[in-house]
Amino acid sequence: MPYVIAAACIDVMDRSCIEECPVDCIYEGERKLYINPAECIDCGACEPACPVSAISQDRRVPADQGDFVADNARFFDAPLPGRDDPLGMAGGAGAVGPLGVDTELVAAYEAG
Repeated sequence: MPYVIAAACIDVMDRSCIEECPVDCIYEGERKLYINPAECIDCGACEPACPVSAISQDRRVPADQGDFVADNARFFDAPLPGRDDPLGMAGGAGAVGPLGVDTELVAAYEAG
């Protein structure tokens, strides 16, 4: 997975990264944004746009944020709460719109 959005995005969701993404692969959950690893072209345009430095390449995610690598993929690969099927390759975040739901990790996350 090329880029991952980690904990600093939770309850912030500035959305500056969405404006910079040339392939529309950044999706909006309830509390956090998620990058679709199958749609991302690994261009890096989103990383400097994030004002809270929540975005990094999967191999550069800080050790204490490592769970977010698998969790970001889970947002697309597993059915989200209230859905029967995984989101998968949805064809762009703009076509889907805000999903209003997060993975279990993010939904239960307490800032601290």
